[in-house]
Amino acid sequence: MDVAAAKEIGAALAMGLGAIGPGIGIGLIGSKAVEAMGRNPEATGTVQTNMILAIAFAESIAIFALVIALLVKFV
Repeated sequence: MDVAAAKEIGAALAMGLGAIGPGIGIGLIGSKAVEAMGRNPEATGTVQTNMILAIAFAESIAIFALVIALLVKFV
C-alpha cells in the first residue's frame, strides 16, 4: 500500500468515525427537544434556544473531524 492510499483511507476513517458521534448526538438532542416541547408548549422558546446551542456544540466536533481529515489527506 502506498502513502497516497494510506492517506485516503486515514482521511475517510477520520471523517467517518468523527461524524458518527455528532450524528447520534444531534438526533438525540432533536428528539428530546421535540418531546419537551410536546410536554410543555409554553417553554418552546427556551427549549428551542437550548437545542440550537447544543446542536452547534455537537456539530463543532464533526467540524474538528473534518479538519483532521483534511490535514491527514493534504499534509
